[in-house]
Amino acid sequence: MGVLFAGVTGLVLGSFVATLVLRWPAGRSVFGRSQCDRCGRTLGASDLVPLLSAAVSRGRCRTCQAPIDHFHWQVELGSAAIGVIALALLPGTAGWLWALLGWLLLPLALLDARHFWLPDRLNALLAVAGVLFAGPMLGTSLLDRWIGALAGGAVLALVARAYRRARGAEGMGGGDPKLVAAIGAWLGWQALPLMLLLASFGGIVWALIAQRKGDQPLGQRRVPFGVFACTAAFAAVPLWSLWVQFQLR
Repeated sequence: MGVLFAGVTGLVLGSFVATLVLRWPAGRSVFGRSQCDRCGRTLGASDLVPLLSAAVSRGRCRTCQAPIDHFHWQVELGSAAIGVIALALLPGTAGWLWALLGWLLLPLALLDARHFWLPDRLNALLAVAGVLFAGPMLGTSLLDRWIGALAGGAVLALVARAYRRARGAEGMGGGDPKLVAAIGAWLGWQALPLMLLLASFGGIVWALIAQRKGDQPLGQRRVPFGVFACTAAFAAVPLWSLWVQFQLR
């Protein structure tokens, strides 16, 4: 029942996340009434049921028959998967906190992937939630999480500064150190190196694959590091838990 409820919760939250990611960069109100992007018809409750409404309407507006952006149901499914995975692998409080971490990371990852943007307000929300609630997820103390936040932000800021001094250009966006600091507030300092290792590996692999497909020099290619940091932070939770259990045996 916990897994099912987490999946349904993920669907609902995914609908909001998709709306936020589509509207906020365009300067539109995130909390305004939903409407068709083509004809402007205000959508009712029956049009806003995650996945089901799109399936019933065959992915089109019931008024003008304009296709509904697939981004909506893709994000809803992704958000549902976060809840299902979290509660299936970590039942109880730890699983719900892991799911919450994933749901908070999802809009950050999507905004960075689409717009190379990590909003300060979302980073701050992630950090505050980590400091206040994340302790039972990995059994970290408040001090561990504070150290993780400070160390994570400092390490990324130093890397960005070193790159700027060596190359004379910006190599990292200002939101990346804030994001890693916020992640540190969830994971604590102990699991932070694992997260950074996974994120760096993912970024390198992505850059190499993108280089093979394009003609832009690797040194000039923008890398959405926030995507890999968010993914690595979510993946680090079960990996670190397994490592701790292995050490205790």
